[in-house]
Amino acid sequence: MEGIGGDRAPVASPLPQWGHDTWRMYQYYLDKTTPHTTYRWIGTLVIAAIYCLRVYSVQGFYIVSYGLGIYLLNLLIGFLSPLVDPELEISDWPLLPTKGSDEFKPFIRRLPEFKFWYSMTKAFCIAFVMTFFSLFDVSVFWPILLCYWIVLFVLTMRRQIAHMIKYEYIPLNIGKQYTGKKASTSGSSLCVD
Repeated sequence: MEGIGGDRAPVASPLPQWGHDTWRMYQYYLDKTTPHTTYRWIGTLVIAAIYCLRVYSVQGFYIVSYGLGIYLLNLLIGFLSPLVDPELEISDWPLLPTKGSDEFKPFIRRLPEFKFWYSMTKAFCIAFVMTFFSLFDVSVFWPILLCYWIVLFVLTMRRQIAHMIKYEYIPLNIGKQYTGKKASTSGSSLCVD
């Protein structure tokens, strides 16, 4: 009776093991792309261009494109919004710096750049795959969807920009950040940063 209920450890099925190994390899390469921001975004632009060419060539799938546009708008709002919204958070102290004398508080996004890029790329890939199934090719008058999306984009961005002006934050890092003090260049002393 050695074979029944022996001391052997259960052998894992090869299919789940293969799936786990594939996922680990995928995650490894995804992690390697993290510092290469420019190349990641160029790749996403190429994928977006391929998707646009596909939609243009088949002259359909406008409802998929509309859904993709709404999703990308939602991602953009998360990317431009602070982690803690001062409008919603009741606090005894300001959450974002309001004066030049306030302590420096870095802008922390609700949706980090890497997740923004990753979600956007996945969305374009999923939408591209959806264009191969006629089930998703719903007959619609696309100019109405485009006009509605543009109105939605303008209203949403106007509200977001008003929020940014009200709470005095800029979600983008453009150039070198100065503290407001001018460096003196008089005489022979040099100011080296």
